[in-house]
Amino acid sequence: MAHIHDVTLRDLQVNADERGHLVEVFREDWELYDPDPAMSYYSMTYPGIIRAWHRHHEGQVDHFICPKGRIKVGIYDEREDSPTQGELDTFVIGEDNQQAIRIPGGCWHGFKAIGDEPAFLLNFPTELYDYENPDEERIPYDTDRIPLDWEEPPHE
Repeated sequence: MAHIHDVTLRDLQVNADERGHLVEVFREDWELYDPDPAMSYYSMTYPGIIRAWHRHHEGQVDHFICPKGRIKVGIYDEREDSPTQGELDTFVIGEDNQQAIRIPGGCWHGFKAIGDEPAFLLNFPTELYDYENPDEERIPYDTDRIPLDWEEPPHE
């Protein structure tokens, strides 16, 4: 359950049969994708690797899905105008918990690949990536600024 203002979780329906499964990850009629995505990409992360922390200053909203493997996602609200400033949310998503997470612009976010296999992250950001002037600020994953110990067992 999300606590941070404008963070949204959506369960994704897994349609399984003897051939495998199909999961819808984007539909224009879902309120989750607001504003509309401008692009999508996926990344592969080896087990135990942490990709954190970064945030966007120009309002980019990210939409995370983990179709393969498992990840622990951290979101920290440091927005001055937010009613949940100072709050931290963590989620574990992946093959056995198919969910999409809407991460509002301005919130610090990152993830760790957990388990013993690579994890794939699919993102639908609301802005095109600007190679010349990326809209992101980064700080180390182990910063004291954010109260998350990535080595702590995940809360599900």
